[in-house]
Amino acid sequence: MATSQAAIANIQKKVWAGSLPLEIRLASADCRTVDETDPYLINVPRLSYLAFLLPRLHAFFSPQLIDPSIPFQNAWLSFENVALKYHYPIGLLYDLFSGAAPANPEDDGTEDLEELLPWKLVLRYSEFPDEQLMGLDAEGKVLRDCFVNAVKEADVIRNGKGNVYMGLSKDDSDNLWQAVQDHWLRYGNTDDLAKFNTVHNKLLNPPGTPLRNIPIKIYLPTAPPASSSGSGEAEPAQASIRTVQGLVAPSSATRQPNTLGMALNQILPTVFPSRRNPVLAVPVLHGAVVPMNAPVEELMRAAAFTDGFLHVVIVML
Repeated sequence: MATSQAAIANIQKKVWAGSLPLEIRLASADCRTVDETDPYLINVPRLSYLAFLLPRLHAFFSPQLIDPSIPFQNAWLSFENVALKYHYPIGLLYDLFSGAAPANPEDDGTEDLEELLPWKLVLRYSEFPDEQLMGLDAEGKVLRDCFVNAVKEADVIRNGKGNVYMGLSKDDSDNLWQAVQDHWLRYGNTDDLAKFNTVHNKLLNPPGTPLRNIPIKIYLPTAPPASSSGSGEAEPAQASIRTVQGLVAPSSATRQPNTLGMALNQILPTVFPSRRNPVLAVPVLHGAVVPMNAPVEELMRAAAFTDGFLHVVIVML
């Protein structure tokens, strides 16, 4: 039975309100004091980006920096020596690297998360890993360009061409990005969600253009190497993540809705030999295990990230 529009809207509101607590410490190599500085504590939206946090972190840690004149955009963040990509949403980074078990309605919910939350990150300025991270600019143009490129890619996958996004007015394209930025400042605010949906719905429902495929990216991560020093400040490790994409139609040839299990069986048949049951692995979206029988089109409309993609992390059983 198809999910009602009200139920889809309710799920989207919960996804929009999702957040993560962070504990961020300054790397000793960039700190002028011998004693460890106080950490920066903040609750952040899962759908947002770490780059938005850099000006705040710079202002907080500036008195302790060896070189306080260094630009804030030169900073980078890591977890267990893995450099965190700025163009990946925060929630996706957490699901990929934190090691936290995803929420699962079949579990009793008693798992102790005290050691995993807040998510402990390290802020660094020296030895920027150019081969792993893109450089940022003070105006935020680089991050916006990455976001726009992802939105355009999702548009091409959905409609077979990218003219829907290209046909937006400048106000609409500006408002879409502004809603993502405002969400950082006021996460969970339903006014920001309404502002976002005003434009996002134009991309999902273009007049006279049928939905061809569901934008989906599947991530198969491996565990990051452990720090040899135990301080979290060794040489940044290269995270090994296999990203897989495939064209997933919203429905089959018989017009039956395609499910996430069908899509995973089509794209990764060795990992998902069954379309109905997660035999070897489970799909995780926004920190939760997704039912294999969830229709992919409904997932897209209820739980896509702000760039229009379903970013699905695979966790082996």
